[in-house]
Amino acid sequence: MLQRTVPIAILSLSGIIMILAYFSPWTESWGNTVIDWFNIIAGVAFILGAGNLLRVNLEKISSQRPGWAYAAITIVSFMAVLVVGLFKIGAVPSDRFPDVHFAGDIDSADSTLGWIYFYVIGPLGATMFSLLAFYVASAAFRAFRAKNLESILLLGTAFIILLSATAAGVWLTKPIPADSPIAFLKFERLRAFITEVVQSSGMRAIGIGTAIGIAALSIRLILGIDRSYLSKGGGDA
Repeated sequence: MLQRTVPIAILSLSGIIMILAYFSPWTESWGNTVIDWFNIIAGVAFILGAGNLLRVNLEKISSQRPGWAYAAITIVSFMAVLVVGLFKIGAVPSDRFPDVHFAGDIDSADSTLGWIYFYVIGPLGATMFSLLAFYVASAAFRAFRAKNLESILLLGTAFIILLSATAAGVWLTKPIPADSPIAFLKFERLRAFITEVVQSSGMRAIGIGTAIGIAALSIRLILGIDRSYLSKGGGDA
């Protein structure tokens, strides 16, 4: 019973305090205290996450399951970056305390950890996003088929945006005078209209819907209606 009641009570109390701290200046310090609690819990969660990472990958390596070599690379990379970060290996000496090793800066690109971030993690992330472009193009080719009105609008909009971003698109509508009644057909103007009017309106609608959904979920959590975070046996009341 306590395993379910205590987490619900802590969550509800923390949520109520954060709401009061946002609207009332007299309870602002309470909100700061809750944020400090969150930072402490987040620090513990990082440790648990690291332990789970090691457990899952070591189990895959020991059982020689498919992809175990990637698990080994993950563990080696994780441990290397962890050691470099914890012990500040290759840190840039501090101007105020040049003789204190742990006062050095590890965020700079001149430090070892900074070098790993800027020249290893950064290029790897860029490579992954570059590969995603091909998957997106393949998915778009399959999706952009004029089967109904919605797909026709999607296909036409994508065609205008893509063509307007090229020199060919600008060249095709260049003969249209800027002061003519059909000047709105110029690709650059169509692109501006789609991105600044149509897209902005859609994104605002999505943002409002997301905010309403977050508010509804927050109320359910604070009132103890949604107990999915309790894992087994949590469920909805």
